Amino acid sequence: MIQERLLVLQNLEISFRNEGTLRPVIKNISYFLNANEILGIVGESGSGKSVSSLAIMGLLPPKISKITQGKILYNGTDIAQLSPKAMRGIRGREIAMIFQEPMSSLNPSLRCGFQVQEMLFQHTDLSAKASKAAVLSLFEKVKLPHPEKIFNSYPHEISGGQKQRVMIAMAIACKPKVLIADEPTTALDVTVQKEIIQLLKELQQETGMSILFISHDLALVSEIAQRVLVMYKGEIVEQGATEQVFHHPEHLYTQALISSRPSLDVRMKRLPTIQDFMNHTIQEEVVTAEARAIAQEKIYSKKPLLEVINVAKEYITNTGLLGRKTVFRAVDDVSFSVYEGETMGLVGESGCGKSTLGNAILQLDKASSGKILYHGKDITTLRPKEIIKLRKEIQIIFQDPFSSLNPRIPVGRAIMEPMQVHKLYKNDAERKAKTIAILERVGLGAEHFDRYPHEFSGGQRKRIGIARTIALQPKLIVCDESVSALDISVQAQVLNLLNELKENFGFTYIFISHDLAVVKYMSDQVLVMNKGKIEELADADTLYAHPQTAYTQKLIAAIPKGK
Repeated sequence: MIQERLLVLQNLEISFRNEGTLRPVIKNISYFLNANEILGIVGESGSGKSVSSLAIMGLLPPKISKITQGKILYNGTDIAQLSPKAMRGIRGREIAMIFQEPMSSLNPSLRCGFQVQEMLFQHTDLSAKASKAAVLSLFEKVKLPHPEKIFNSYPHEISGGQKQRVMIAMAIACKPKVLIADEPTTALDVTVQKEIIQLLKELQQETGMSILFISHDLALVSEIAQRVLVMYKGEIVEQGATEQVFHHPEHLYTQALISSRPSLDVRMKRLPTIQDFMNHTIQEEVVTAEARAIAQEKIYSKKPLLEVINVAKEYITNTGLLGRKTVFRAVDDVSFSVYEGETMGLVGESGCGKSTLGNAILQLDKASSGKILYHGKDITTLRPKEIIKLRKEIQIIFQDPFSSLNPRIPVGRAIMEPMQVHKLYKNDAERKAKTIAILERVGLGAEHFDRYPHEFSGGQRKRIGIARTIALQPKLIVCDESVSALDISVQAQVLNLLNELKENFGFTYIFISHDLAVVKYMSDQVLVMNKGKIEELADADTLYAHPQTAYTQKLIAAIPKGK
């Protein structure tokens, strides 16, 4: 049966202006999207996935970019040649897009319902009353709880998964023929991610629309797409049926994308990276159960480095007209121990209390009750001067290194700053030498010392964040979502680096993440949190093989495993 080709890209080349010269970033790509089909587009940041999709939407920045060759055919019409006014008639009604970051795509000053209504006002003749009814119906379709309440809520008042559902409702409001989903589940919990994937599948089957599903995660794409194409440095390097590409990848880059993700079955000593595949330098050493048992016996024979005893954290809010106070327990009677040289994994859905617990351990947000013993001393009772000293011992690697680095200070100075605060080394010359040594340790160099944060890629900024953390040579490091939203290969590089540093410096990690495959790879033990309480605590391999509670079973079942 011949399928109707709804969207066709022919020999497309897109160039960006750099110092007055147009340089191609999308190089002669051709692909098609059939009617009633889901096509996956896979590749890392900079591969050209999002640029090519923005070109389809007519959203390329006009002053610095240009389609220098090829066609974008929608129903036989080259939409790249349409006027802005004609393109506005297609955008939203015929071709719609779910953007990667719903918080920055939704207007924070407008209620969610009105933002979806705007789409209907733009493209239909519905009245205010009829459009509201249509929006509430859409909210039910995308399985948002309490549609009326969310209609009247501002974006900051709802969760990340709910914001993504509002964005999907907005995208499908005018029943488009083509939906472009650009990284729609990045940085979402595995359970929410699974729900969004399932929702998109159901909507596609119900409405018959075609979906372009863009991601850097091939395992995730394999769960939704019928066909997949792989992009690398602005070119398509492989395409075909999803099962064929996932199980029998031909290009080295595709093989690397699949292999760089931590396996749930085998624990590699070092994760392979894209460069390892391209340079044929893959190390296939596996950590055996026996070797792991010997290492853990050594770790757990010592006294605990950190003891969390019956810790609770409460937040009091004023609600209602009379300002009645309500108490919310973000962390509820939590107890566990962390041993020197251990990596303790901490997992759970958004709002389970894992980051709040991390902040309590760091003394960034005081616990409401309970004790936190570090080397046997209760750090919840420390005076401000003593807490400053403690900062040298317990450090954090932040989730977003860009927002945690001062944009006006060169990265070398930012790494030196904590050394100066804690009066480490004799003078600035010695501190600078140590900083350059640390930069080299994390895979950067002396030439990066005077550069500013905006001059680095996401993966490089993550390395700078790690460099700043290890500058004080702490004993305990809290890694709070420290690899979330990174490309698969960059994530592999950062995880390898963290393990290497742990081996060389004897660090102890509390590794907080929503990515359960990563947590299993990194951790000795895993602590699962649910609604502020400990749901389960066990050896990482044991917990994943034999989860004891229904909640943990649900989390593990939601991990993308590929077709």
